[in-house]
Amino acid sequence: MEENKQEKYLRISKEIVNYVGGEDNIQGVAHCATRLRIVLTDNNLADIEKLENIDSVKGVFIAGNQLQLIFGAGLVNEVYEVFSRYTHTENMSLGDIKAQSAQKQNPIQTVIKSLSDVFIGIMPGILAAALLMGITGVLGKWDVVVNNETLYAINKLASIAANGIFSILPMAVCYSATKRYGGKPILGMIVGAIMLDSSLANAYSVGSGSVVPEVIRIFGLPIELVGFQGGIIIALMMGFVVAKLDIFFDKKVPDFIKLLLSPLCTVFISTVLLFTVVGPLGRELGNLITGSLIWMTENLGALGYMIFAGLQQIVVITGLHHIIGAVEAQLIADTGRNFLNPLMSVALMGQGGAVLGYLILNWNDVKARELCIPSFASTLFGISEPAIFGVNLRHKFPLVAGCLGGAIAGAYVYFADLAALGFGTSSLPGIAITDPTNNGYINYIIAHIIALSTGLVFCVIFGKVKDKKTTKVEDSEYDVSEKVGNIEVTSPVKGRVKNIGESSDATFASKCMGDGIAVDVIDGEIVAPCDGKITIVFPSKHAIGMKLKDGSSILIHCGIDTVNMDGDGFETFVDVDQEVKKGDLLLKFDIDLVKEKGYSTETMMSFELADKRTLQMQYTGQTQGKDVVAVVK
Repeated sequence: MEENKQEKYLRISKEIVNYVGGEDNIQGVAHCATRLRIVLTDNNLADIEKLENIDSVKGVFIAGNQLQLIFGAGLVNEVYEVFSRYTHTENMSLGDIKAQSAQKQNPIQTVIKSLSDVFIGIMPGILAAALLMGITGVLGKWDVVVNNETLYAINKLASIAANGIFSILPMAVCYSATKRYGGKPILGMIVGAIMLDSSLANAYSVGSGSVVPEVIRIFGLPIELVGFQGGIIIALMMGFVVAKLDIFFDKKVPDFIKLLLSPLCTVFISTVLLFTVVGPLGRELGNLITGSLIWMTENLGALGYMIFAGLQQIVVITGLHHIIGAVEAQLIADTGRNFLNPLMSVALMGQGGAVLGYLILNWNDVKARELCIPSFASTLFGISEPAIFGVNLRHKFPLVAGCLGGAIAGAYVYFADLAALGFGTSSLPGIAITDPTNNGYINYIIAHIIALSTGLVFCVIFGKVKDKKTTKVEDSEYDVSEKVGNIEVTSPVKGRVKNIGESSDATFASKCMGDGIAVDVIDGEIVAPCDGKITIVFPSKHAIGMKLKDGSSILIHCGIDTVNMDGDGFETFVDVDQEVKKGDLLLKFDIDLVKEKGYSTETMMSFELADKRTLQMQYTGQTQGKDVVAVVK
């Protein structure tokens, strides 16, 4: 039996090596509680689809510049032993692979990943608002809606709902970013609210010149009291600042005054940095980008149009694209025509085409369809944020494809002398403000077809995208020793319980490790959630596996990426094969140290059920660790 296992793991190892581009492409190998982690010289050589279909592999993804193959608790240890010997990497430590991975870090990739991670949590709101905004924008131009009291009222309420998320988008981003970087999300929300405080001059009004902001001075340093409407990048930066300050003060402030002093210091210092450093820096960066694009359209002819249309949606990522509205207004005042509007519109449509391309590549993926279809629909109404943040930026190559589609259509806009007579709307509604001279309406449609089709084609060409297939999990190797009834499982730790699908860890959230819960912990004591037998105590002490009497298994994983701490701040109180009772102490970890190291303390508990057993999730909310959160039936 043992020989058969070894042969199986050797076959798996050979297949992995073959599908990652050969042994020469492997720089280092390590493993955590559930995943085999491989650092490759070139990640592009990895065939994700074939890796996903290898026997016993439950999922594959690239994170932190590491190729990670999910095998599950216990099995990954056995596969690693064979794989590391086969690839001659058995003497590498977790520190070694962390160093190898760090050498591959690309600052641009890091920024892009941060952006996509932050927006994942708030995408549903953006999608809903985008579609509502597009629909109300169209209906608001229909006489039957305007002249009917009830229809007008319904459309008005829908418009208010649509504007809601976009008006507080910096606050939502700051909240999500603070959570992403390990701080208390409520502090991020507070700083986000400060960015939009009503006592500050509205950023759009200041940009148009209709409002002059108040200027105050701190030690002679002038500070303009201007809000940060649309300041997405600034909000992202502030989320990082808030999180790091929160972690710092939580660690340094004595416990007896921590609740009072730590949030006070975090919020006040963040506010000072917002108005003195981060805000001005973000604004100047946005002004530089926007000014450069406008200069190119005025001085470089067709090439300038192509560059502007190719890069304009990148400016949307910063949230500073609204500044262009002032330039559009000036163009109309000076010339009566606005050549920037159709350029921005085809840039948007290029991103919509890229979303369609990604949808075609992943049509069998239900989640991809659920995200791509409404994201594309929003681009038809002139809203690109769902497409950019929900799909294109997250997967990178669709963003490039969309930019190329916009650039090619931008050249057509130049040669067709296409312009608008107003501003503020684009895509399908934008045809209403198109200058009809020089066959303007026809050229407007043609330009958008070019952007849509080329964005789609480029995305399909670029798209070596994996099918999000779920490989059937092997039958449990554990024999069911007893026939038992229902097993009640309590939370292993105090904190706020939520469904594991809401976890910040993509692997656990996908449920490829099984259903379960995630807990935003308030202390670091992990206890047995039910009676069972310890099967795994990971060397880094951040994860423990249990076998239940019915043969089902539970994995308790403390923190996200805490394997990189190599056991620092973790202490275990059980050994493998030890029988435990519900409530027995399993491990402790220093949540303050975990936060200081920059990791999330979120703790996951996932279930791998025995044959013919089912799981009923039963509880979410605040718990002291005694509430029954699930029942194994």
